[in-house]
Amino acid sequence: QVQLVESGGGLVQAGGSLRLSCAASGRTFSSYTMGWFRQAPGKEREFVARISWSGDDTRYADPVKGRFTIARINAKNTVYLQMNSLKPEDTAVYYCAVSRYSGYVANRKDEYDYWGQGTQVTVSS
Repeated sequence: QVQLVESGGGLVQAGGSLRLSCAASGRTFSSYTMGWFRQAPGKEREFVARISWSGDDTRYADPVKGRFTIARINAKNTVYLQMNSLKPEDTAVYYCAVSRYSGYVANRKDEYDYWGQGTQVTVSS
């Protein structure tokens, strides 16, 4: 059974940092794209960042470029999201996800099949 477990969320002041982790289990994800998405109250879930299976191809949503960094350690089946210079508008539940197909760089939300339960990030002003 595939399971994704996020951790590292919390309450932080604007300008602060958090590092989210997502541990995957149930199978090996080293050949799959992994991504981070977020959902704020009353809004749709939106793309934040994704990383290819090799780790050398990353993409970020415009609002987080230059502030967030995605990374992965395949040997640990884990993906990370380092979030710096946090803003109140970054407040949301953050979800990690794994793409449907191996060897394919997934860029759209509907190309991800497995999702974690989410971790709350709250940035106070």
